[in-house]
Amino acid sequence: MPRRTIFFAAVLVSAAFSAPAAAQGLMQVYQDAKAHDAQFAAARHALTASLEKLPQGRALTLPTLNLTANTTYTRIDSEPRDGVLPAPFVRDVRAFGYTLSFSQPIYRRQNTIQYNQAGFQVKQAEAAFGLASQDLIIRTAQAYFDVLASQDKLALVRAQKTAIAEQLAQAKRNFEVGTATITDTHEAQARFDLSAAQEIAAQNDLDNKRRVLQQITGKEYAVLKQLRPQVKLTPPNPASMQSWVELAEKQSYTVQAQEALTEIASLEAKRNAAAHHPTVDLVASYGYNSQTGSSLSALGTNVNTGVLGVQFALPLYAGGALNSREREAAANYEKSKQDLENARRTVALTARQLYLAVLNGVAEVGALEQALVSSQSALDFNKLGYEVGVRINIDVLNAQQQLFSTRRDLAVARYNTITGHLRLKSAAGSLKEEDLDEVDRALEP
Repeated sequence: MPRRTIFFAAVLVSAAFSAPAAAQGLMQVYQDAKAHDAQFAAARHALTASLEKLPQGRALTLPTLNLTANTTYTRIDSEPRDGVLPAPFVRDVRAFGYTLSFSQPIYRRQNTIQYNQAGFQVKQAEAAFGLASQDLIIRTAQAYFDVLASQDKLALVRAQKTAIAEQLAQAKRNFEVGTATITDTHEAQARFDLSAAQEIAAQNDLDNKRRVLQQITGKEYAVLKQLRPQVKLTPPNPASMQSWVELAEKQSYTVQAQEALTEIASLEAKRNAAAHHPTVDLVASYGYNSQTGSSLSALGTNVNTGVLGVQFALPLYAGGALNSREREAAANYEKSKQDLENARRTVALTARQLYLAVLNGVAEVGALEQALVSSQSALDFNKLGYEVGVRINIDVLNAQQQLFSTRRDLAVARYNTITGHLRLKSAAGSLKEEDLDEVDRALEP
């Protein structure tokens, strides 16, 4: 290879390793989660398995066809007892036969009900998968913003540590020239030491949050896109709490799944009641048997048999088991109805709580944004007052602490409000990937 080519190849490799990692957005992280998360994969396979309930239920109403065949070899060694005729003989008998049987249910009430149950079992599985899909969106967004919140906290702790270090240096200089007491130095040193401990704790918290996100997505992300500072959070739409409650009671996946389970329980009660009904089947069979002899004759036979008929069966008594199962199914149906009512009440309560949380979160963000401006002004005035001697060092340190605490609280409030809005939509059964994409567009490019 020419040296010039080797040089350019080395430059390209060096550039590839030195280039900063591209920041990953929320939608990309979510796509990684869809491909890796074990809970979501389990829910997807559970849905695939449940879809087979429908053809299994349909099979109970369709005909069955069976073929059986056999071949045997028999050796007969016969000797008369006490010399009585017939004469002794040894005979080898070979036999072959097959039977083709057909059955078509004409009236089987239990089978028809069980087929109807299969349809609701599929609906219940689809609702469970929808709930798992929404849960993945929530878990991914929560883990994503938890990492951002931890990053913000660590950055603020480090910035505060730097500011305290500057204040500590200034306190030492003022003490040396006699314009401040040793108390200012000790106070600044104590704050600096505390910030160093807080930095270690913040770094550990960030590492833990990254591991949680990695468990969901299977990947480590060097850089995640940040939320735009100028993003304005809006209250829930529709603005009525009752509208969200009605949506939750009507279309929440939790309610849909329980509604399907209630229908299954109702049909189960009917299926057990139908156990007392007679069954009627159309049956037919064709058989062929061939053998070279028997114990009575050395002559072979070929027999063809055809049967066509209607088979009727009526259960009369089974030790009380049928009545017991009927009572059991009826009780389970009543339980299922109460479970459905409880599900509706629970999602209604959740919707109310999340609606208020989002509403309060929007208001809290607005208040903290104003508090941030005030905290910055307070810090500036305290610094100026310290320089002219009307403020002491502890005033500046307290103002710095207030400013960084407000920044941290503001970031956390924004993230909590966004995830709370997603949870509210999930409670109402309306959370889609498009909602996550809307959040992703609010991140920095």
